[in-house]
Amino acid sequence: MRQSKSSAGVAILGAGNIGRAIAEGLVAAGSHAPAEVHVTRRHTERVADLAERGFRVSSDNPGAVAACDTVIVAVQPQALDSVLMEIAPHVDAGRHLLVSVVSGASIAAIRRHVGPDVAIVRAMPNTAVALRESMTCLAAERAHVGALDRVAELFRAVGATLVVEEEHMVPATALCACGVAFFLRAVRAACQGGIEIGFHPDEALRMAAQTALGAAALVRDQGRHPEREIDSVTTPRGCTIAGLNEMEHRGFSSAFIKGITTSAVKAESLYAGD
Repeated sequence: MRQSKSSAGVAILGAGNIGRAIAEGLVAAGSHAPAEVHVTRRHTERVADLAERGFRVSSDNPGAVAACDTVIVAVQPQALDSVLMEIAPHVDAGRHLLVSVVSGASIAAIRRHVGPDVAIVRAMPNTAVALRESMTCLAAERAHVGALDRVAELFRAVGATLVVEEEHMVPATALCACGVAFFLRAVRAACQGGIEIGFHPDEALRMAAQTALGAAALVRDQGRHPEREIDSVTTPRGCTIAGLNEMEHRGFSSAFIKGITTSAVKAESLYAGD
């Protein structure tokens, strides 16, 4: 079969929130032109704006697989088996790289549908992938380390990556994917506190978001433990320690930890399998 220029592109099956974010992130990073990114969705009118921007949009999963070498499956867990059965006859082990961002679905479960030789990589990005700020965890079988390197390169264009053992992919879902919502809830709470102490909502939100961004950058870019950075702004009998202690009295850290562990348990059960 003669391959078109776009045959080396990326097919994203399932242009929901995360699938759409991946598509936009790849283009924003400059690693792919819109025409090299094929996105599918049952109701294509919901991604009509992507088509207007040059993305290849359709409801044809097998067609997208045939057009691309890399296939990212980004459907809901309950739809995974039906999508895999639909595309399995069109997946060529000598050509295709299959990437799953489906929560809870193991490589073994996916392999039952597509055969023993297809290179499969699990990836868990988050919606910040659209802004090239994702934290993406990756896992693959030892036989497909080369495929893992290719997928890592793909996702490094849209944020940071970390290779983990497959058993840690469900916890990664809770900490990184669900974690976006957890940190945004903290930003929202800071905004509400800012309003209560006198700022306009727009001002409070801008201040809270930028402060959160700066705090995260201090840890990420300097590699220092959060407590060390906390100590640098905490003085005896000061206002920072007073606020921190009140938050701890109210269970802030405990609630945050419990939220992550509860999400991890839930993520384990999202994919029931065939």
